[in-house]
Formats: sequence, structure tokens, C-alpha cells
Amino acid sequence: MARLPQILLAVLLVVGPIVASKLTGQENHSGELAMGSDAAPGESAGEPRTPERQKPPQPAAVEATPEVFTQPTDAERLAAVGNLQQLREEWRPYFQSNENTVPIPDPQAGDWLAEHPESHQPFDLFLKQKPNRPNRERGTIYLLPLDEFDEYVPQLEDIRDFMQRYFGMPTKVLPRHSFPPQRVTERTNPHTGKHQWLTSDVLRELKPLLPKDAYCMLGVTMIDLYPDPKWNFVFGQATFTDRVGIYSFARFDPKFWGNERTPEGRREMLRRSCHLIAHETGHMFGIRHCVYYQCVMNGSNSQLESDTHPLRACPVCMRKLQWSINFDPTERERELGEVYKRLGINDHRLKDVEQK
Repeated sequence: MARLPQILLAVLLVVGPIVASKLTGQENHSGELAMGSDAAPGESAGEPRTPERQKPPQPAAVEATPEVFTQPTDAERLAAVGNLQQLREEWRPYFQSNENTVPIPDPQAGDWLAEHPESHQPFDLFLKQKPNRPNRERGTIYLLPLDEFDEYVPQLEDIRDFMQRYFGMPTKVLPRHSFPPQRVTERTNPHTGKHQWLTSDVLRELKPLLPKDAYCMLGVTMIDLYPDPKWNFVFGQATFTDRVGIYSFARFDPKFWGNERTPEGRREMLRRSCHLIAHETGHMFGIRHCVYYQCVMNGSNSQLESDTHPLRACPVCMRKLQWSINFDPTERERELGEVYKRLGINDHRLKDVEQK
């Protein structure tokens, strides 16, 4: 498998794939390449098409990835949120377990953690890793459309509204940007026959477009993506150091798979798009994949597995996010309730699974 540019590998610590299937590459955030497949959502990814399967390179700044995933103990889950005494008393319940916080189940064959066992990132370790934080000079999230979005697909104003309420930060949609001719490498995917952009070229073109007051800028497109000629596809990729990313909603569209567009499919597409961009933006704050609870920051090995994850952050990841942004969790919950109602989505899992 071809190696990724060093600029991407350098930030593996704070980024990672959300939905990764067994075939080849899928998403990436600032450095770690995710897996992807040409199977339709819910289908088995099958065996890898690359000559050999390789684990992503390990970041030097953190402990080595364990050979087998170790389920956190109840005591470890409790300790992972850190000392809550420094928080306002009325905020503390948001960082404690309740009836909606379900411990992450033991991974089954084919699940993300079965194939990519990950180490724990408790709150105290998160702080030691000195993640980026918004400030007065860099405090806005920007969405940059890179092509047309028809009426069926998620509207960027809806995504903007969701993002602003989810992260408690000003979020703006920039005018559509078109790349100059031949600046971005293109191909036709040999498995789907769909048009694709090479993500490394897109990231290079996005970097000079970053507004001065941006915490990060997320390019969004309905064009399918790929990170390397040997890889099948990615949902997205980003560079944490340059604070830019590119994400595609193309594979959430029933039309991509030759299926009929229905109202139910549209709601599902919107929910998946919100989940993807919330998960990926979470990585922009240095939050690694969650191994404590069912959480928006869980890693996934397929779209089917991703659909079992909620939109909400668990107590541990919520603590990291609140520390980074300093929002009022009570106000955030109220704001999210309004946008979920308006968009017709909820923060629960798209697919129910039997709890182990």
C-alpha cells in the first residue's frame, strides 16, 4: 500500500477514520487513512483488494496500539471523565452515566475494534496531548461547498445550523468554490463507475482558502473521493496542522447505489451526513475514537456499524469537547433539541443492536 504524505501522517494522534470497511481506504482526518469499500451500505465489504493489509502507522507520541482491544472497567469509565469538582455543579450530570449512556459492546468479527484495537484516551491524557482550542483569533468553523447540492441532498444551511448548535461555535457557509482546470486529479472508480477526486490535491487547493478567523474549514462535496490510486474511496480526509478537510456525502445518497430516492432515504442521508461531519470535526479538537460508550466518536468498519452509533457524545467525549470550547451544556442540549426537531432527526442510533 502506498505511503501517505508525511504532512498527513504527522497528525495521526488526533485524527482517525469513522467508517472503515475491509476493502481499502475510506475516510481520514488529518492523517490516518480510513477504510472504504465499494459495497452498498449494509453489504459485506469482503476481502481486501490491496496486495496486503497493513495497520495504520502508529503515532510516536502515544502508547502503542494494543494487539487486542481491552474493554474498560466500570472504574476506568468513571475515572475517564476526570475530576468534575472544578465544574459548575449543575453541569456535572452531563458528564456522568445515565440511562442513555450505554457501554461500548464487545466487538464482533468485522467490527472496527476487532480489527483496529485502540488504546484508551481518558480526559487527563487528552489534556496532556495539548490539543488545539478555539480562541478569539481563530474561533469560527467554515463550510465550503465545492459543487452543486440539489434539493434532495442535505442543504448546507441545515448542516451549518446543526454544526453551530452541536459545537457551540459560530459556523458559516462560504460561497461555492470551483477548482481551476486540471488542479485536482480525477478518475472514474473501477468498481462503481463514479467520478472521484484525489483528496491530497483537494487539501492542497483548500489550504490557501482558509479564512484568517477560521478554527477549521471543511470542504463538502457530492463528488466521491479517493486518497491514493491503490485505494477504493474515502468519506473524507483532513490535515490537522493546516486545519482543512474534505468530506463527501455522495455515498449516503440512494441514487449513488442506483436506488430510488425516498423521503425516508433523505432523512437517513441527512442523519448520516450530520454524524460524519460531527465525528470528523470532533477529531479536529484532538478527540480520538471513543472506547468507553456508544458514542458519536466510535470508530466503524462499515456503514452498517456506523448506523449503530448515536449522534450524541458520551460523558467522556462530551467532557473533552466542553473543555475545548467552553460551552454551556444545558444551553447546548436545548439548542440541539430545537435543531433535531426542525430537521426531523434524533440523536439515537439509526440501527438498533442487541446490547451485549
